[in-house]
Amino acid sequence: MVHEVRGVVAKGKGLPVELETVRVPDPGPGEALVTVQACGVCHTDVLYRDGGINDDFPFLLGHEAAGVVEAVGDGVTDVELDDFVILNWRAVCGDCRACRRGRPWYCFATHNAAQKMTLADGTALSPALGIGAFVEKTLVAAGQCTKVDPEADAAAAGLLGCGVMAGLGAALNTAAVTRGDSVAVIGCGGVGDAAIAGARLAGAAKIIAVDIDDRKLDWARRFGATDTVNSRGTNPVAAIRELTGGNGADVVIEAVGRPDTYEQAFYARDLAGTVVLVGVPTPDMRVDLPMLDVFGRGGALKSSWYGDCLPSRDFPMLVDLYRQGRLDLDGFVSERIALDQVEEAFEKMHKGEVLRSVVLL
Repeated sequence: MVHEVRGVVAKGKGLPVELETVRVPDPGPGEALVTVQACGVCHTDVLYRDGGINDDFPFLLGHEAAGVVEAVGDGVTDVELDDFVILNWRAVCGDCRACRRGRPWYCFATHNAAQKMTLADGTALSPALGIGAFVEKTLVAAGQCTKVDPEADAAAAGLLGCGVMAGLGAALNTAAVTRGDSVAVIGCGGVGDAAIAGARLAGAAKIIAVDIDDRKLDWARRFGATDTVNSRGTNPVAAIRELTGGNGADVVIEAVGRPDTYEQAFYARDLAGTVVLVGVPTPDMRVDLPMLDVFGRGGALKSSWYGDCLPSRDFPMLVDLYRQGRLDLDGFVSERIALDQVEEAFEKMHKGEVLRSVVLL
């Protein structure tokens, strides 16, 4: 059986997205059909629309989603009909060298659904991050479905599928922030604020938020920042050092993805401190640091890809914390919109007016 549903499609580089009829097949072996309830509007979707990922148009956009399993294919045992799930783009294989070493969060052979969703004329669609969730129903690999508490609000829980997990994981998993640490976060959009929330969960004593927008610094305080620095008129390195007794922060998380802010993060950390890059740079960007400084300052320079998360481990735990009132996922939801408002949401994101617009289906 083939399901005809509405979905948001990017047909060419930089062109406005269009609402199209999408044909979704029933799941085959190892696949699941999911009725999407909510999907966050992420900057990665803009990159797909603008050709910043690749040129495999047309793209079915959306990937930060939650919904209900409608059907599963042969061999699927981890999820079943009517399970409430968060979609993820790390369906671990269980057999690559990372998985065999007990580090599945680094899986080198993640996989997606084998069958293609198509336009009404049969043109195959490329689903964003192997998901494609700006659509009423989507087909994914069953391993991309993580079962969580069905009482969670889909609009909030779905954000763990990408940006919020990236920020939380940068603090909790990659940096391993612990009680009493000082943490600075440069860039206070959705990912940066999630890193602040993660540092707060971990028990950081001082959490310094850095941005050029006072509105975003206000958001950062809501998620747990103890101090804020507007770097438009203040040297952030000097400010972070002053707020940490002249030493620098134990952990600095760079959530912008630019050479200048990465250099700030490097020099704003304490000796033997940790820098975590979670902001996504463009292919042309380069960093020039004196090797003597890299050697002499010690510590660790890390990158955080998807917050080094293992969805089967992290999503249920974080949803439980949300349900207990200890993790404010609702605070990331700036607005709830319809499928035909995605292009407008991209513009609001570009202007920094929202943390997350969330499409309700």
